[in-house]
Amino acid sequence: MKTQNSSSNHALVLGASMGGLLAARILSEHFAQVTIIERDPVTSAPESRKGQPQTRHLHGLLASGLNTLTHYFPDLPQALEANGAIVQDFAETMHWHTYGGFRKPFHMGLRAALMSRPLLESLVRERTLARTNITLRDNTAVKGLVPNPERTKVIGVEVERRGASTTNETITADLVVDATGRGSRTPQWLTELGYTAPQESEVKVNVGYATRLYRRDPNDPLGRSWLLSTPEAPKESRFGAIFPIEGDRWILSTGGWAGDHAPTDEESFNAFVRSLPNTDIYRIVSYSEPISEIVSHKFPANLRRHYEKLARFPLGYLVLGDAISSFNPTYGQGMSSAILQAAELDKILSDDSTAPERLAHTFFVAAAKVVDIPWQLSVGEDFRFPQTTGPKPAGVDLINRYIAAVHRATQTDTVVGEAFLKVMNLLEPPTSLMTPRLMWRVWKANRPARTGARIPAPA
Repeated sequence: MKTQNSSSNHALVLGASMGGLLAARILSEHFAQVTIIERDPVTSAPESRKGQPQTRHLHGLLASGLNTLTHYFPDLPQALEANGAIVQDFAETMHWHTYGGFRKPFHMGLRAALMSRPLLESLVRERTLARTNITLRDNTAVKGLVPNPERTKVIGVEVERRGASTTNETITADLVVDATGRGSRTPQWLTELGYTAPQESEVKVNVGYATRLYRRDPNDPLGRSWLLSTPEAPKESRFGAIFPIEGDRWILSTGGWAGDHAPTDEESFNAFVRSLPNTDIYRIVSYSEPISEIVSHKFPANLRRHYEKLARFPLGYLVLGDAISSFNPTYGQGMSSAILQAAELDKILSDDSTAPERLAHTFFVAAAKVVDIPWQLSVGEDFRFPQTTGPKPAGVDLINRYIAAVHRATQTDTVVGEAFLKVMNLLEPPTSLMTPRLMWRVWKANRPARTGARIPAPA
């Protein structure tokens, strides 16, 4: 469905966050003009917008996400480092406590970037808007879709331009991509056009966390390490992470599942951090100067919209990123999932054999395959807690028992550790953890003589 070099076609992207920015960058190679519509005012500075409360908290960019971004923006890793982000080996610098011990660090050759979400987004936005056929219209709210008379195709959107005076207008386009996030209004818009809204899967987790910034001494022995504490569920429910980011700062996010949320008053917040099994997180907090208020965020449920199952969908319209699926943010999968979905769109648009009437279905099937793995990982982990409710995958309790053994094995076996980190970074499927060779290593690391654990030998 190549449309590159056409002199008349126009693509619209709704939403200027990570998924929307990369979608616009990709569409700029297939459409003569691309316009990004963003509800909030946007500046060139790295800052959180009103509609992005979660960007004030710790974010992780998985290796798969960084690799894909680097493909489209080759100088991005250098730009991140030039702006104070830390780009280094992911496995070598981890200080990760889980299941009663620390995962064993090792050299993996897998780069990770530690930075604030606003810095990453500002650098991606700068590079996206540097392309001459991409325009950003901020402070502009989308009020609804504009269909053709037969309601078989979306031909644009109605927008409301905000400012000194409010004005409404219609923007026409050959393709509209909804990247507005979890709060996407596409299900409502579809029903208004006479279509069926997608089925939804919701897994309720009641996660809540709080975040604070601290001044960081670059000479601190741990000053370039990322420290993490994840629970041995269900007997533990709290997590905490402190990452070094640009501006010689630490960013700390801590909280828990099933209502075990971090408080926001200083004394109780510090006590919550002190309760984490990874005591080095509190040690850093105890001697570091706080430089921000404590801000909280609540995440009620994983949400997935099954657009791939719809029998009818209007031409000229797509949905991408968190608007398709939003995951428990404690696993750091959201940005990378959106990035990988956008890359799938690039492949489809580059394929001459994809007919326009098949674009939506082809993309939604490809996006569903991207979403399947992070959904399986996050929902599977969340169901370790008995308070989690929603559609529970078959066999998840048995799988979780084995994955618990994998977690313990990573404390002594770097082969298992590497396999686990590849899955976590969406570089390999979860089934890669279940090869006979790896299962043998997991069983060996969990032998009762060493740990007292009762792990069945692999078949």
